Amino acid sequence: MDSRLVVLGSCGAWPEPGRACSGFVLEHADARIVLDLGYGTLPRLLALLGSSAADGIDTVIVTHAHPDHMVDLHGLLRARCYGRRLAPPIPLHAPEPVLTRLIGLEDDGEEVVRQAFEWHPLPAAPRQIGPFRLESMLLPHYLPNSGVRLSGAGLTVAYTGDTGPDPGLAELGRDADLFIVDTTDRWQRPDAPDVAPGPGLNLTAREAGEAAAAARARRLLLTHFWPDNDRQASRADAAAAFRGEILLADEGLEVPLGLAGPAGPAG
Repeated sequence: MDSRLVVLGSCGAWPEPGRACSGFVLEHADARIVLDLGYGTLPRLLALLGSSAADGIDTVIVTHAHPDHMVDLHGLLRARCYGRRLAPPIPLHAPEPVLTRLIGLEDDGEEVVRQAFEWHPLPAAPRQIGPFRLESMLLPHYLPNSGVRLSGAGLTVAYTGDTGPDPGLAELGRDADLFIVDTTDRWQRPDAPDVAPGPGLNLTAREAGEAAAAARARRLLLTHFWPDNDRQASRADAAAAFRGEILLADEGLEVPLGLAGPAGPAG
């Protein structure tokens, strides 16, 4: 298995036509880890796996309980419970509100969820998951959000989930080969809901670039774009602060890890 990150979805809040919300698959050293499963990501995941029962997943990590990051986790639950009833549960690393919301979607919810998933809370002390050391930290958002850092032999991938500006981002993405960063840029859309006064709870593209620069990350992957945003404008804003390679999350994009540059859509 080649080391790569595959983008399942790139939108924040709700998906544009033909797109999906937050979701990624990280493959490395014969391990396959899913990062978030927002609206529209499950069919793309199942196509990537070549399995309607989601065979081939080693671990799922969900950063927080907003539906655009976790609602298709419910579909994955059903694929496992109905399609692979006797299979061992898949490890699920997530803040407790994710588990609570998932339980609320099913009759006999707690029993069904525990049949499909073995829950581990986030954030938590560092732990080993397959070839990776998983580190996590609480980051500022509207509800508990856990940034995650996955470090293995010769590879580090970090992912913010949704967050406002925070000094911890520099440590989360420190020297990462790939830093996946919230780039909501709601300001681009005059019809977007007003943001409450106080510290920001999502990042602009400029702030995403600043976070990657502070972390000395090698590559920056911008994601969680507000629907209909100008993504090239977001890239330009991030480039004003970050001099490394900047990638734009796009459904089906495959990012080789440990190699130079992104490839085309994954198959």
